[in-house]
Amino acid sequence: MEMGVLGSLVLVSGRVDLTPSAPKPRQLLAFLMLNANRMVRASDCIKELWDSHPPKSSMSTLQTYVLHIRQALRCTAAEVHSRTLVTQNHGYQLNVAPHSFDRFRFTYMDRLGQEAAAAGRFQQASDRFSEALALWRGPALQDVRTGPLSRTHLVELEETRKCVLERRIEADLRVGRHRELLDELAALAVQHPTHENIHAQYMLALHRSGYRPRAVTVHHALSSALRDTLGIEPTPRMQDLYEAIKSGAPELDVPALTPRTV
Repeated sequence: MEMGVLGSLVLVSGRVDLTPSAPKPRQLLAFLMLNANRMVRASDCIKELWDSHPPKSSMSTLQTYVLHIRQALRCTAAEVHSRTLVTQNHGYQLNVAPHSFDRFRFTYMDRLGQEAAAAGRFQQASDRFSEALALWRGPALQDVRTGPLSRTHLVELEETRKCVLERRIEADLRVGRHRELLDELAALAVQHPTHENIHAQYMLALHRSGYRPRAVTVHHALSSALRDTLGIEPTPRMQDLYEAIKSGAPELDVPALTPRTV
């Protein structure tokens, strides 16, 4: 069985799509997936489905939605469906094998990438981070109308995805892919005009590609965006990077000695 939240909601067994089509069972299944292998209280399920306006029949309706999901799971082997969605302690738990859930595989590949980077194996780190990012098929749960509790998870997921992307770029910088990164970093800098780490990576890539004046211009654009949008100045670490690039500090030319970007 395959489950997925990194894009559209997925519940597949073999070639059979088991994903519920009705909106509320889909929403409940998505919420349980986001809390996979953890017990979710029935009260939290009700909060997710109806926020602060649950119907009087919310508990019985919730039980009906759980039944719909279990009926979908019955398309799989009996010994599988009977232990996948279980009732316990006034709540429900969706049990998911790590290899069958895209969110768990994403976390696993990210961890492998971080371990490789910590050991100085930056090509391997880049490969693992790339594999993690390739699991994303679009915005998380893009085809599900999520409730207030799920939305917190989705914000966290998106922030984690951005962090993995930055880690992959950092690994690519370490192995010397400066020119290859320029277009990607230029687009990211436009998308995130006040994101210091992305701009730091872009400045390094430009500097190492022989475009020092452009790197200085990128810093000026970031500084203006920070002042105009947030009323703050770049951090001292960002300013140090700017001064090092402007002065042509030789240590910035050696990927192996790249300081951690801000």
